[in-house]
Amino acid sequence: MPEPLDVNENTWVDQVEGSEIPVLVDFWAEWCGPCKMIAPAVHDLALEYDGRLNVAKLDVDNNPNIAMKYGVRSIPALIFFKDGQPVDQVVGAVPKGALKRKIDSVLES
Repeated sequence: MPEPLDVNENTWVDQVEGSEIPVLVDFWAEWCGPCKMIAPAVHDLALEYDGRLNVAKLDVDNNPNIAMKYGVRSIPALIFFKDGQPVDQVVGAVPKGALKRKIDSVLES
């Protein structure tokens, strides 16, 4: 059963920028209530899109350089990467259905 990947500054290039398939990265922090609210949906999406989309989580407190590189100022922030580049994003705790629509549009583009 695929769990979201736990990425950090050491694994970022391999697991996100070098991924063969699109990646959804959940920028989160332990103290963030809305981050915890969407965590079950993010986990479900990792299962649902297994093989078509990699889902990763990045703790912004432990990896501030990556968060700064992509301009993450509010969390949760979910950024979609395709061919190593950000192509779309969602900020805030949004319903699972809204995330699915974003994922489907990224996969179809």
